[in-house]
Amino acid sequence: MSYNTKNYREQGGEKTVIGGEVILAATSKVTIDPAAVIEGLPGGSFTPAASQADSTATTIEDLVVDFNALLAKLRSAGLMAN
Repeated sequence: MSYNTKNYREQGGEKTVIGGEVILAATSKVTIDPAAVIEGLPGGSFTPAASQADSTATTIEDLVVDFNALLAKLRSAGLMAN
């Protein structure tokens, strides 16, 4: 009888392969170095959205304009589908 594990570390420890599910508890923390390369995600990378100033709208119409500007910035950054 043999057993093939889904999770393993390659020789030398440079690569860890997770073939199953990873569950992070509520108190867990994941830190990713800003210089890290993240591959395999839709779109291939993350682009920060352009800054959106705090709204100073005093009418619903002005608030709609500010909100739509925010949505446009999120779409442009690839953080929302068009």
